Amino acid sequence: MAAKKTAKTSALSQTLVIVESPAKAKTIEKYLGSKYKVQASMGHLIDLPKSRLGVDVDHDFEPEYLTIRGRAEVLKSLVKEAKKSKAIMLASDPDREGEAIAYQIGKYISEKVPGIPVSRISFNEITPGAVQEAVASPHELDMTKVDAQKARRVMDRLVGYNLSPLLWKKVKNGLSAGRVQSVALKLICDREKEVESFIPEEFWTIEAVLKSHRSSLKAELVLYKGDKVQIADGESAQKLLDELGNKPATVSEIRVTEKVLRPKPPFTTSKLQQTAANRLGFTSKKTMQVAQRLYEGVNIGTRRMGLITYMRTDSVRISEGALAEARSWISEFHSAQLPEQAQRYASGKNAQDAHEAIRPTSVSLTPDTVSRFLSRDEQKLYALIWERFVASQMIPATMQITTADIAIGDGLFRTSASSFTEEGFYKVIRLAASKEERTSHVLALEAGQVLPVDKLHSIQHFTQGPSRYTDASIIRMLEELGIGRPSTYAPTISTLLERYYVSRESRQIVPTTLGRMITDILSEYFPDVLDTGFTAKMESMLDEVEEQKTDWVGRMQEFYFPFKKRLDAVMETLSSRKGQLDEMTSVVCDKCGKPMVKKLGKFGFFLACSGFPECRNTKSIPLAKCPKCGGDIVARKRVKGKRREFFGCTNYPTCDFMTYDRPIDMNCPKCGWFLVEKSDKVSGVHKACINPNCDYLHSRDKEDQDSQESEGQEAAE
Repeated sequence: MAAKKTAKTSALSQTLVIVESPAKAKTIEKYLGSKYKVQASMGHLIDLPKSRLGVDVDHDFEPEYLTIRGRAEVLKSLVKEAKKSKAIMLASDPDREGEAIAYQIGKYISEKVPGIPVSRISFNEITPGAVQEAVASPHELDMTKVDAQKARRVMDRLVGYNLSPLLWKKVKNGLSAGRVQSVALKLICDREKEVESFIPEEFWTIEAVLKSHRSSLKAELVLYKGDKVQIADGESAQKLLDELGNKPATVSEIRVTEKVLRPKPPFTTSKLQQTAANRLGFTSKKTMQVAQRLYEGVNIGTRRMGLITYMRTDSVRISEGALAEARSWISEFHSAQLPEQAQRYASGKNAQDAHEAIRPTSVSLTPDTVSRFLSRDEQKLYALIWERFVASQMIPATMQITTADIAIGDGLFRTSASSFTEEGFYKVIRLAASKEERTSHVLALEAGQVLPVDKLHSIQHFTQGPSRYTDASIIRMLEELGIGRPSTYAPTISTLLERYYVSRESRQIVPTTLGRMITDILSEYFPDVLDTGFTAKMESMLDEVEEQKTDWVGRMQEFYFPFKKRLDAVMETLSSRKGQLDEMTSVVCDKCGKPMVKKLGKFGFFLACSGFPECRNTKSIPLAKCPKCGGDIVARKRVKGKRREFFGCTNYPTCDFMTYDRPIDMNCPKCGWFLVEKSDKVSGVHKACINPNCDYLHSRDKEDQDSQESEGQEAAE
């Protein structure tokens, strides 16, 4: 019997390697050859049940793990392949989540195929060398990571699966709450209150347009009779213009200073998401999807390889081999910009430092070299990562800033220009640099020089209030507060959008009425859960579990039982808010004649017939009256392309009126067309008339605002 078993074992020649995604499997299989079979698990196969809490709170918070519905066939296939194999290598992603996936799959297969050797392999990049090195040195599963993921999963389940039923019962079915998600929503709601309460103030500046040689330059008035200039209104500005007019302009002083610009560290996950949002207009979700493809592998001519290292990291650490390769490339192509020693950057105090920073797997694969093999989005993101990494190993840039003070009568005007004296790391920066960073100007002026005044004019401005959060700024805030981890930022924003707690308008994240209601309830009754300091402490506690510095079960007991007691009390005492979001309207159903009700659905508000279920008629909510034909303006999305939202007439195609600016419930007091909300760098967020022939710009003055809103309502009526 033993001889038969030995013969059977020796006949098994292949090793089964289990990864998470098919793309990763495809890349790795090419590196390992015929003695290895690579299969994908497609992420988690075993997890907590969806239909119930799944955590035994009375017995050390032990989670109840089940095969995820619909994933049994994948597990069955892995077991079948394991029976043909001499060993199993678990190669899921090198983070907590990946370690937990490896643990659950390895445990399941070991129970079904007793005695089969199971080991863990991990790699930070998917290249032939990294994969072969990992296979040559397998190791045991890291149970501290498994426990840390278990603790995080249990904590999130205890919060989400207890708060969500409260929201279902008191507000609306299908809602959810989460430990990180709810804090992020509160931050967004708090910022919106600041935006709404801000009252812009008017101020003016005076600018001189001067002729210098064959070109012109602009200078701003900074001092008048030796005092700092503060101009509150147009009348004061005109007085200064009258006093300064027809006076000669003389260069009184030239000052030259030097500014050193240092390269930034290579990307972490959050910094990549922020930069991709600001430079490329990518959402955080899109950034991670594109980065995943670059990491898992793409076909580069006749070979397939991963182009970047693992994209979920909070570290700026770089391996010695990668540093040497970067320095070698810089030495060959930009030798004058190579520093004497490699640049090493310090990670933040909360960084786990488990993985390297995000970098190209090979510096020799420049963006120009690989661009023809990549999609447009992949090209852009890869270029961003490559530039940032290579630049981080180059010398600083040096700029010469020339400032000129120009006297016109009793006024002192100032202008400045900057130019590179050493381009430094900007030698490789293209996509990652802003227009301002790459602009270089020279002031060809001398002290005592008289300049002809071409124009002297005043410019009206308004102070700008706080900006709404974008993907980039909310991620930056969560990171600064120590809330969430690299893997959670993008899913958090996606969940808020999917639940219609927030909407995205011109890249800005705006809370919906539903989102505000949820935040108000949770803030009032569960302030601890929404407190940023408390949530950050929970994150630190979960990190300490991985470092074996704390007992997660004890910490869970401290949190859960007081929380559950409070939850039960609120469930009994909180009055129902159901139906509060519904609103009767004067719109008549065109099918049955009954009034329609404004309701909140999965994708936002809509109109539904009050005769439901007998009449199931629904409509989009009219936002304004069409100025061309009198029809209703409603929100629409393009069928093809980016499906960008726009606002068009319901009488299309007879009427082709449309705009990308969101209408507000107010008409222009000048022409009667509807007003829209606009946002620009000069005026910030403001109301403006949609009529291209009307110059109406909504006043920032509080008193004028009140009176004009009244006029707008009268015009609407």
